[in-house]
Amino acid sequence: MKRKIWAIFFISLCNTALLSAGEYPLWDLGNQEKDLLRVSTLFTAQNVRDYLSSEEGIDQAIDWCKKTGVTRVFIETFRDGYWASRQTLKHARDRFRQAGFDVAGCVTTTKLGKLGTGWSLISCYTDVPTQELLQKIFEYTASMFDLIMIDDFLFVDCKCEACKNAKGQKSWVDYRCDLMVQCSRQRILAASRKVNPNVKIIIKYPQWYDDFHNRGYEVLRQSRDFDFTWVGTETRDYDDPRWGGKVQYEAYFIMRWLGEIGGDKCGGGWFDWLGTTEKTYLEQANQTILADAKEMMLFCYGGLQNSTGPANVALLRKEMPNLFRLARLVRGKPIRGVQAPKPPSSDAGKEMYVYDFVGMMGIPLVPTATINADVAAAFYPVHVLKDTQFRQKFMQMLSEEKPVLITDGLAGSIPMDRRLRPNLKILKVDGSPKNLLKLGRLELNEIRNPLLKPFGLQLDAPNKVGLYLFDEDLIVLENFNDEAVEVTLRFDKPVGKKLVLTIPGDTQPGFAGTDSELSIESFPPRTLVAFQLIQN
Repeated sequence: MKRKIWAIFFISLCNTALLSAGEYPLWDLGNQEKDLLRVSTLFTAQNVRDYLSSEEGIDQAIDWCKKTGVTRVFIETFRDGYWASRQTLKHARDRFRQAGFDVAGCVTTTKLGKLGTGWSLISCYTDVPTQELLQKIFEYTASMFDLIMIDDFLFVDCKCEACKNAKGQKSWVDYRCDLMVQCSRQRILAASRKVNPNVKIIIKYPQWYDDFHNRGYEVLRQSRDFDFTWVGTETRDYDDPRWGGKVQYEAYFIMRWLGEIGGDKCGGGWFDWLGTTEKTYLEQANQTILADAKEMMLFCYGGLQNSTGPANVALLRKEMPNLFRLARLVRGKPIRGVQAPKPPSSDAGKEMYVYDFVGMMGIPLVPTATINADVAAAFYPVHVLKDTQFRQKFMQMLSEEKPVLITDGLAGSIPMDRRLRPNLKILKVDGSPKNLLKLGRLELNEIRNPLLKPFGLQLDAPNKVGLYLFDEDLIVLENFNDEAVEVTLRFDKPVGKKLVLTIPGDTQPGFAGTDSELSIESFPPRTLVAFQLIQN
């Protein structure tokens, strides 16, 4: 028996040595650049069972990760009511460490204890035994890992009798936010730290930021409480019949917004293969990096072995050097543009996720949690009514003749004399932000160019072309259309322009122009370009 154990151990060491000795250029590059941008993946609890319970499966997983440039793996202990075995978890953890990876844990709080009356996977956290089970899961995980990620199902939408009685006179928003903050502090953070004083815990927020407060995500308190915050940047393909409806700019907006709230705690963006093509999958990576993510998580190992996963990963691997270049271009640079405040726990009314669609109009937004009149230009939807000082700040912007764009929904909530206000424009949303994708080039020019004037720019482009401004010397454009388009940038002052990056790298946009103009005569579909500006 001892000989057999030593034989297995020897084979494992040999396999690891062979993997390390092979040609893994992305593994080398990933380790070289991991302080700039780390690439990681997740093994769900079921992946642990199906892929990491044998030496062969672990060897294959290590090989895939090294070929993809992954330098950190998250190994999950619980999901959908299933507990991965301690023995399998520890062995997989140790094998990955021996192969040179950083290793962390993960928990997905689905099918846990008493289920609520809302989403079928989500628990009733008013129920004390469910809270106790939540605590046991995190104690279990903290006993094996010093870093733990929580997938984005840590919310509550239950309206059972116990919840109604516990809520009392509170609103559902206040009750749920208080409940989840309490559960986070007592059942997750305190309990985990008691088992392992060195443990750090990441809360990963879902992509649906306009509904956070309705389901108990309280981003101000939870961002302060947790060690790190991560962001769901899985926008997928807008036209996909099952997973669609999210435009690409949402990944950028939500990560920048939560990044401002969390500061240095905001670590990574997490996206998946579901409902994507190779190009829309790559766009998720682009937007995550443009939003200044320090890490991008490829969810998940098992899923990426099937369906569109292999093709997606093949293109990602090909473009990985360019993604690192993009991260280097934007890292540490302040973003410029139109202030777009989304006060935490603000209600969207009929303008859910309107920020994302405005970003698709070629308006470079500066996401923020607070409203500040000391800015060059601003976009205000109905969300801003959460700020009791909004009217005063709004009138200050108008009186200083700064360009302001407001939605028709907000205009209807703050009656005003709109005459003699040439700096104010009203965006016709009609209660459905997706209508904004129908706006044509001329309509867009009339809306966005007054907003761009303070930045010395004018943009002539069709819909679904994103514009990103970094400091005074970097401009990024991304064409989210399925066809080539013509785009022209005009500058108030002569400026030199140098193309520094194209993603995908094998696309060849056609450029022309003068010192005061940049024309992309044929901007390829699903392509990102970055220009360095050189003052003359």
